[in-house]
Amino acid sequence: MSDRSKRNRVGIEHDRVTNVSSTDFPGYYPGEDHSWDLDRFKENLKVKISYLTDTSTEFDLIGIDASIANAFRRIMIAEIPTLAIEYVYIENNTSIIQDEVLAHRLGLVPLNANPDYLRWFKKNDPGFEPTDYDTVVLRLQAACTDNPNHPEGTTDPKLLYHNAHVYASQIQFEPQGRQLEWFPDGIVPTNPNILIAKLRPGQEIDLTMHCILGVGQDHAKFSPVATATYRLLPIIDILAGPITGELAKKFRACFPKGVIGINAKGEAYVKDARKDTVSREVLRHPEFEDRVRLGRQRDHFIFSVESTGAMTPDDIFLKSIQLLRKKCQILRKFDLRA
Repeated sequence: MSDRSKRNRVGIEHDRVTNVSSTDFPGYYPGEDHSWDLDRFKENLKVKISYLTDTSTEFDLIGIDASIANAFRRIMIAEIPTLAIEYVYIENNTSIIQDEVLAHRLGLVPLNANPDYLRWFKKNDPGFEPTDYDTVVLRLQAACTDNPNHPEGTTDPKLLYHNAHVYASQIQFEPQGRQLEWFPDGIVPTNPNILIAKLRPGQEIDLTMHCILGVGQDHAKFSPVATATYRLLPIIDILAGPITGELAKKFRACFPKGVIGINAKGEAYVKDARKDTVSREVLRHPEFEDRVRLGRQRDHFIFSVESTGAMTPDDIFLKSIQLLRKKCQILRKFDLRA
């Protein structure tokens, strides 16, 4: 194994993890020329998308340091602005849910709205008035009544009553000013089936909500992601000749399904290392001692991003790149040597 391969590999032993420390400057080693080369960086940097949907994605980010990968993750969680309910003005609430709890539940409902059309609401400015540029108004009004046409003998409250369950789909968008131009499809919850409250005859909810921009570091309701994680690519090397027969089946059983395959000759081979969870189960068995080497590639990150629905996961990642670039541009304005 070359020096570069050793440096780029985290070793997984049965009782410890090796080569976990990093240099003061990522990728730089004393006595070697590691001057910055943009062409070399472009050659090493790769992005591979495993799958992409409207709500989730998995992609590989290769050729960067862990500090940069973690910066992307933290920005996606805490610094990308989204729209969420901040102020709830309750006219009437005779449900069994207290006003404060009801307002908290509403605030956590993710909204499908492009935040790029809105400005920041200056909520700390006492003289600031909300406008159509910084505030979105939503309305929720529901009253529970008896259903005279319910099937005989039923005990289902959804059939016995109207509005027995109040869902996020009943939240109505009330456009202000030019908001109908910016949001022609309206602003609605990303999941219409979120349960807000349960009512019974005589109970009613009547309230108005004001939505503003915010970021996840202020409150989790503003975070555009449900989860944003990464892990290093697992490496599995089979050493000292092929593993065959019953031993190959036992070797395969030491890993999650799909990691190890057995070919036509009955030999075990690495089918898909990225499915491995690096449980180190194989290192417990003496018959595999010195026959397998586990590790992780230091500069190969497998990202998994699940969106709340406020924006697509690829858009979330692109916005994290833009924000990190802005941070770098701000730092360049200052002489850090002073």
